[in-house]
Amino acid sequence: MGKPISKEMILSGRKFSIKEIKEIQETVSVFRHLSRKEMALTICEHLSWYQLNGKYKVNSSLKALKRLETLGYITLPDVRRCRRNKTGEIVFTPRGKECEDIKGSVEDWEPITIEAIKDKEEALLWNEYVERYHYLGYKQPFGAHRKYFIISRHGKHFGCLLYAASAWSVACRDEWIGWSQLDRCQRLHLVVNNSRFLIFPWVHINNLASKALSIAARYVPEDWQRLYSYRPVLFETYVDRARFKGTCYRAANWKHVGTTKGYGRMSRHKEKVLPIKDVYLYPLCRNFREYLLGKVSPALRQEGVSQ
Repeated sequence: MGKPISKEMILSGRKFSIKEIKEIQETVSVFRHLSRKEMALTICEHLSWYQLNGKYKVNSSLKALKRLETLGYITLPDVRRCRRNKTGEIVFTPRGKECEDIKGSVEDWEPITIEAIKDKEEALLWNEYVERYHYLGYKQPFGAHRKYFIISRHGKHFGCLLYAASAWSVACRDEWIGWSQLDRCQRLHLVVNNSRFLIFPWVHINNLASKALSIAARYVPEDWQRLYSYRPVLFETYVDRARFKGTCYRAANWKHVGTTKGYGRMSRHKEKVLPIKDVYLYPLCRNFREYLLGKVSPALRQEGVSQ
């Protein structure tokens, strides 16, 4: 993890507390498989470190990480050679326009499935849908993540799902799990965040949302295992309580464990700068706590054991 930190530091024009630098050390240790840019993005998210235009301070974060490495506090992953992403801005196309209303019950359209994005064209369409119709819009996910379409038996797209890296520290979640800071540091990757859930505004099908969540609870862990060689044991999501009641999550047996506090990591005077969100969790196996607390090795997990 690097040598211990004993004082505050100024890096890239920002003052970092001892606690924040320790958390950076933990992040670099836990997410050592990420590229340097993905690492910088992760640090920006954990610290709510933004530019005035709302974008993450990635370059500043990279400089801060390199400085910490030079001083011996962290060891960064090797530089990767890769091609630049040239997708640019999201372009709205006729494919992403609203369609005629689709109504009925889930039974009328079964089987409902979720399908992972397979190629660039599907990814561009998924991005467009989320940018157009999700209230948070589209943001490039980083680290481990997977995008899915919700699809009917006729091949119609009904919505979008995104599963991605979990939030770094959420008091009510960590308390409910029984996590210490060390537990969280070592096993945070076993929690996966349902960070986008969109049913298209022209789709009015009773119970579709809870049905899609139930399907995802069975399919995503297996997909994660194939793609990343480990299997998550807990899902999390955060519902803006000013906008939504979380009805579909409750219907799909997700557990409400509390709320976020609304404090951004850059809030130095305890101002509430973020919306209060309800925290929902969904265990993916009976003994999920044993995995999250390190009482059972993930290597010993029996496939097919689910809630």
